[in-house]
Amino acid sequence: MPCCSCCFGVSNKKEKHASDLYSRSMSRLSSEKKIKLFSYAELRSATNNFHRSNHIGRGGFGAVYKGALRDGGGDVAVKVLSAHSRQGTREFLTEIDVIANVDHPNLVSLLGCCVEGRHRILVYELLRNGSLHGALLASASDPSRLTWAIRRGVCVGVARGLAFLHEEMGSGPIVHRDIKASNVLLDAGYGAKIGDFGLAKLFPDAATHVSTRVAGTAGYLAPEYALYGHLTKKADVYSFGVLLLETVTGKSSSRSLHLSDEGDKVLVERVWELYQAANLRDMIDPAMEDGCSEEEAVKYMKVALLCTQATPLRRPSMPRVLEMLEREDVRLREKELTAPGYVLRDNKDSHSTSMVVASHTLTELAPR
Repeated sequence: MPCCSCCFGVSNKKEKHASDLYSRSMSRLSSEKKIKLFSYAELRSATNNFHRSNHIGRGGFGAVYKGALRDGGGDVAVKVLSAHSRQGTREFLTEIDVIANVDHPNLVSLLGCCVEGRHRILVYELLRNGSLHGALLASASDPSRLTWAIRRGVCVGVARGLAFLHEEMGSGPIVHRDIKASNVLLDAGYGAKIGDFGLAKLFPDAATHVSTRVAGTAGYLAPEYALYGHLTKKADVYSFGVLLLETVTGKSSSRSLHLSDEGDKVLVERVWELYQAANLRDMIDPAMEDGCSEEEAVKYMKVALLCTQATPLRRPSMPRVLEMLEREDVRLREKELTAPGYVLRDNKDSHSTSMVVASHTLTELAPR
């Protein structure tokens, strides 16, 4: 019993600390950023008591529901932090702090939040066409709907959003840390908006990098960040490069490509091999055969390879990436292109991670 009492006491202290943190932070955010505070009853009504017919997604944060606000408030996406969520107090507050009052056509708009009792809920604009992952990479998707014109627009839109976060935020650069297809949302006209800012990192003034715990999604993580926690804006550039490849090829970075004569390959690895063989056209998604500019699609894959180079300093900045995607007169510096880096789990040892850079493998023991 004494042990149980001790554990209960520790649990109460943690809950009180979290509650105090919420109270102080929400007080600051509501005054500084003029966040709209929704009541739990209001959001419960908007989602028909969070009915399963309104359930539109799920992530590390918790469930996402479609809702209709009363009195002409319009349709919204309601993200509910589950009690067992991987996203805790700090991540919830970070998401509010980063995206509140930010107005950019390629960033999802936060409309408000609910902090009532134990309820932690974010309210966003509703994007009619769901996520890029759902439209392109999910098993039930119909990639033929995503023409080359749509995919090109998605790539450019995400690049604009990232360039804004990296270079145009008055508070300093923000690194998203979790750029991936499921965090790219599509509006009614298939315009792209970056969402989910729970892992975003605000860089201190004049800082070029920070060392931090690794967070994000396998398949999109830059090697230097996955292995050493070394975070710069170039980690987002790497993730964007992977996203670019997925959008052009229609293939997921989280699943190995099985080649009957060569075994399994990760997406970045396979694209690099075909680039060296001057055969990138083989990787263009056949689902968009009609109306696809092969020359432009190949160019986009080359930009992706520039973004996923193993050495962070060799990767272009997001404003430069945007220039390469949008402007025909901007030449790609292919002579400077070096091999990509990518991270693989060593199946022989669950405590290690292998960083593969072309044909060279480095093994870094993970903390135990």
